Formats: sequence, C-alpha cells, structure tokens
Amino acid sequence: MNTKESKYFQKLGAKIRQLREEKEIDQKSFAFDCEIGRTQLYMIEKGRTNPRLLTLMKIAAGLEISISELLRI
Repeated sequence: MNTKESKYFQKLGAKIRQLREEKEIDQKSFAFDCEIGRTQLYMIEKGRTNPRLLTLMKIAAGLEISISELLRI
C-alpha cells in the first residue's frame, strides 16, 4: 500500500471503530455478529489491511448503515 492508501484505510478503520463503540458493542461480539474474524476486524480498525467488499458490506450491515455511508470519510 502506498501512503495515500494507507491513510485512507486508517481513517476507514477509525470510523468503523468509532461507530461500533457508539453502539456500545465490543469488538469480539461485533465480529461474531458480522461473521468475520475478530483478528480481521482488529486489523481493519487499525488500518493495517485492505478489506474485501463483502467484508465491508457485512460491517455496514452490522452498523446499520449503507456501504456508501461507511466509505464516506
């Protein structure tokens, strides 16, 4: 990943974490509800990975927002 991509994924991960915490859902429960691994969610929230579209769709559904709203940062 280049610097621009890395910064985007860090912002996206921070947004996911913020929205999850606003709903008062711990990381383990949220990952289970979204049918993704807790380690995978951790890596996404830290901006250390490029999540697949299907994973982002699951996260958006878990946060009860649209995928476009999730990606708007």
